[in-house]
Amino acid sequence: EGKTHTAMNLALSIALERDHTVLLVDSDVTRYGISRMLGVGDRPGLVEVLEEEAGIADIILRTDIDNLTVIPAGRQSGYVTELIASQRMKQVVRELGTRYDDRFIIVDGPPLLPTPQTQVLAGLVGQVVFVIEAGKTPQSIVNEALNMIPKDQATGLVMNKSEGMTSRSTYYYGYYSSESM
Repeated sequence: EGKTHTAMNLALSIALERDHTVLLVDSDVTRYGISRMLGVGDRPGLVEVLEEEAGIADIILRTDIDNLTVIPAGRQSGYVTELIASQRMKQVVRELGTRYDDRFIIVDGPPLLPTPQTQVLAGLVGQVVFVIEAGKTPQSIVNEALNMIPKDQATGLVMNKSEGMTSRSTYYYGYYSSESM
């Protein structure tokens, strides 16, 4: 569906703004999407912090973009769900959220339905953005996933991999063209 690319693009676009910094966290410790994309899959990361083998300052990586930092996923662990659901994870999220008041924190998690980690992560963050693949993700799956998130939590949807403009948007686009004026 492109959730990792969407998270990366969102982080980059915010980091390029003048007054904001972004911390991009790879919490998909099964696929290492962000970590692989940036070539830091072999670096200590979130798992090591949650297992208290490293501090947060030890694993935050600077990038070539001044306002963008990254926390890699870290090594594989057989206890990912337990680590994400731990009190230590709550402490880490709280510390990351209060360290800088101008920082956006974007967490790239695993898909919501097949893994329990994402539902736990959703309870720790302020907003959730679902990335849905156009023409592939059935409405029933979207509804099931949305029902797993607390009703009072802000939720956004990104329709990804669209085939282009629909006939309806083409109609409006043509309606306002200079030829009809």
